[in-house]
Amino acid sequence: MGAIFVTSTGTDIGKTFVTAALVKHFRAQGRAVDAFKPVLSGFDPGNVEDSDTGALLSALGRKLIQEEFDRISPWRFAAPLSPDMAAAREDRHIDFHALVDFSKAAMQSAEIVLIEGVGGIMVPLDDKHTVLDWMRAIDAPIILVAGSYLGTISHTLSAIDVLGHHRRDVRAIVVSESEDSPVGLDETVVSIARFAKPIDVIALPRLDGSYDHPAIAQIAAAAKI
Repeated sequence: MGAIFVTSTGTDIGKTFVTAALVKHFRAQGRAVDAFKPVLSGFDPGNVEDSDTGALLSALGRKLIQEEFDRISPWRFAAPLSPDMAAAREDRHIDFHALVDFSKAAMQSAEIVLIEGVGGIMVPLDDKHTVLDWMRAIDAPIILVAGSYLGTISHTLSAIDVLGHHRRDVRAIVVSESEDSPVGLDETVVSIARFAKPIDVIALPRLDGSYDHPAIAQIAAAAKI
């Protein structure tokens, strides 16, 4: 059994794309893989195909039905906000200990398990816990997804510093190319890599929905699962 937690420096960076791409990669190798996004904000039940969970289910070859959404994304909220705020809008809350127990059980469900986080590493889940607390509690190795936008170097190095301070096992940093960025993808990767050693820093160009790119194999190899 091997598990990886896919997190990022912020929202709308590319976590779901990377997670779905890895699912497709491992399935193509004939390996048993499952994926979970336990907490999902901004969920529209009328447009499940475009949701993060919908993308993961499609990559897994699963039907986009209620039972599957409940299975991999039990905490779903309508508002596109941090989970604590989105839950409050619905007079709900995330039971952190239940989330940890769910995640630990999910990590035993297949040969390879990918757990996608929500937002960035310090996004609040409730009044006391962040995504970082979640990652610490389940103690899975991490893939950190960053963008290539102007300012990402500071955001990424700050995230690495926090994760290192908390002794998290970061297997790879994926720099997912941001749309219309004035900064070159390769330049960004080189700059981050100077400060991120010995963590692998991998450039992922925009692929327009296709998961077929050598960078995906590089990420999978760096994950070591």
